[in-house]
Amino acid sequence: MDFKLLMVFVDQDMTEAVLDASREAGATGATIINNAQGQGLKPHLTFFGLEFMASRSVILILVEARRSDTVLQAVTTAGKLDESLNTGIALELEVTQALGLSEHIKTLSKEHPVD
Repeated sequence: MDFKLLMVFVDQDMTEAVLDASREAGATGATIINNAQGQGLKPHLTFFGLEFMASRSVILILVEARRSDTVLQAVTTAGKLDESLNTGIALELEVTQALGLSEHIKTLSKEHPVD
């Protein structure tokens, strides 16, 4: 079975919306890394000229390859990723091997059959 890894980088207040959307679109779960920080195109300066870096979440979602487009579109919409420069990004990576997913795949196949 082929898999893709979706990596979603969003502000922490969008984490639950992204997780809910991914599950509704067919993902069986995710790993969340909280309190990540990063920089955008331009630094966001605060008073005294200090750079402000808001806490972000990195959400890792392993999905079957045939479901990845649906899940990626759902998290893009839920995270409002295409609405401004500061909302976050999502990307998809090829996975050559994934182990420990047999029960997840059985459950997913029953709950979300693919046409």
